[in-house]
Amino acid sequence: MKTKILVTGGTGYIGSHTVVELQNAGYEVVIIDNLSNSNIGVLDGINKITGIRPVFVEGDCTDINTLRKLFDENPGIKGIINFAASKAVGESVQKPLLYYKNNLNTLINLLELMPEYGVKGIVFSSSCTVYGEPDHNPINEGAPIKPATSPYGNTKQISEEIIEDYIRSGAPIKSILLRYFNPIGAHPSAEIGELPLGVPQNLVPYLTQTAAGIRKELTVFGDDYNTPDGSCIRDYIDVVDLAKAHVIAMKRMLDNNDTDSVEIFNLGTGRGLSVLELIASFERATGVKVPHKIGNRREGDIEKIWADPKKANEVLGWKAEVPVDETMKNAWTWQQKISK
Repeated sequence: MKTKILVTGGTGYIGSHTVVELQNAGYEVVIIDNLSNSNIGVLDGINKITGIRPVFVEGDCTDINTLRKLFDENPGIKGIINFAASKAVGESVQKPLLYYKNNLNTLINLLELMPEYGVKGIVFSSSCTVYGEPDHNPINEGAPIKPATSPYGNTKQISEEIIEDYIRSGAPIKSILLRYFNPIGAHPSAEIGELPLGVPQNLVPYLTQTAAGIRKELTVFGDDYNTPDGSCIRDYIDVVDLAKAHVIAMKRMLDNNDTDSVEIFNLGTGRGLSVLELIASFERATGVKVPHKIGNRREGDIEKIWADPKKANEVLGWKAEVPVDETMKNAWTWQQKISK
């Protein structure tokens, strides 16, 4: 009998890619999503790639009664991967209460119901933003947690603390906190990818939309940072590589009784690329020019951060493998498909 996993926010960008990898690995998946930042058509893409259409519940995880109904109607869920969260740094500065309400209430509801329904573990979608502006790079899991530079980052810090406090109190569950760096790209099949509603909040979809002529030009937020070319540096990780890490984390959490009740892993490539270098990678991979200009710095942005992924490499047995040029090529193939 297949192990049943609940994926909250499972029609979203990272969620949908993770559902694919879970199904490919033999798990049965139940998705809940309120479709506030995703499209129901993603289920068709998942089905085309895997040959399996996951169970889908349209609902909001901030409503505990909706979640209770889901657990009642889908008994036997053993693990949760929680992607149900608002995720744009810039928007969080403008709408902080939306971020606190959505991101924290969702997590608290899930944690509250887990022991009641016999759910053993939760993989939490965290972020490198918990490190703030780091003292040095690359950054490992032992680096200090710094004051968040945005409400979005703060929700990730608070969520990690909630999970740790709850498990420390004696809750009979386990958790793996995955601190992502910057997920980009799309599935190589071009059946699923990043599908922002309205103006993209993330760099790569804005870049690909600009290359496709949907946007006039891309604005690079600042060229006066203390970096080689003046633009911000990030650790860009292919979304399929990232998705695979969730499957490994879930298996570790459910199958190993001797692991710690809370574990933390950085997920990144270990290499920092500037915004201008990423644009150059796209142009190199696709042969398509990206009109861009230099703008002012954006509030909430960190100057430079990239991962030391050694712990994930050695303990989880996971490694980022897709080269950035290939990732950018996949992102462009996806953009061309959805632009038709």
